[in-house]
Amino acid sequence: MAPSRVIILGVAVATAVGAGYVAKKMATPPPPEIIVDAAPREPAIRLTEVLALDGDVAMGAPVGDRLEWQSWPSSGVTDAFITRDKEPNALEELKGAIARVPMYAGEPMRRSKLIGEGQSFMSSILPSGKRAVATQIAADTSAGGFILPNDFVDVIMTRRNGSAGGEGYITETILKNIRVLAIDQAIQEDEEGRRVRVGDTATLELTPQQAEIITVAQQMADRLTLALRAVVDTQEVIEEEADYLVSGNGRRGTVRLIKSGEVSEVGARK
Repeated sequence: MAPSRVIILGVAVATAVGAGYVAKKMATPPPPEIIVDAAPREPAIRLTEVLALDGDVAMGAPVGDRLEWQSWPSSGVTDAFITRDKEPNALEELKGAIARVPMYAGEPMRRSKLIGEGQSFMSSILPSGKRAVATQIAADTSAGGFILPNDFVDVIMTRRNGSAGGEGYITETILKNIRVLAIDQAIQEDEEGRRVRVGDTATLELTPQQAEIITVAQQMADRLTLALRAVVDTQEVIEEEADYLVSGNGRRGTVRLIKSGEVSEVGARK
């Protein structure tokens, strides 16, 4: 083949390849432009830092280092919660506070559940108008040790009969539906959940009148017994109590005798 033809054929091939490349570039759209926005974005749900517990706290125990700031949905935050925006120093301020009630991990902290550092625990949990009175008990007079704080009991007084030469006993329920605040120094169940606690002293929640009644009864009685009430009976409204012990009138049909500082009652003569 003549050299001139070879040159012409090469030029034609190169032209065809170039035309094909140009046609391909024109048919392919340019890649999309990617824009990276480095600015921080708001979360899908607005959050607020709330003071909460990261561990369980027993009633009467210090809060200590079990507090932390947790992020909560702002829509679920109430005025009772302690937020970092309003009280930034609350984490340090409340470490010495005492738990008024049992509290649990993950629970948001509320000041209504705390007792300030240095305040008396028992006086803080006692309802207005009530008194805390300690009463000596024994295992055989406290439902075999099954009476626990926050149970409700009846107080039964047993004493010798002042008539018939002191033979026999008189038994009477002097107080009903009384809340137990503590057994000895225990104000709740132990951490292992055992339901038996045998103590020497029960602290009862009483009105001022009831406190006087049981104080007199402890002087008169040979024994005071606590009778555990069923949960369904704790709503009973009590209308009668042993008010005669402090009124000086005595029970109907009896006469009160005071001899050598001891108070007793005997059946009235007809």
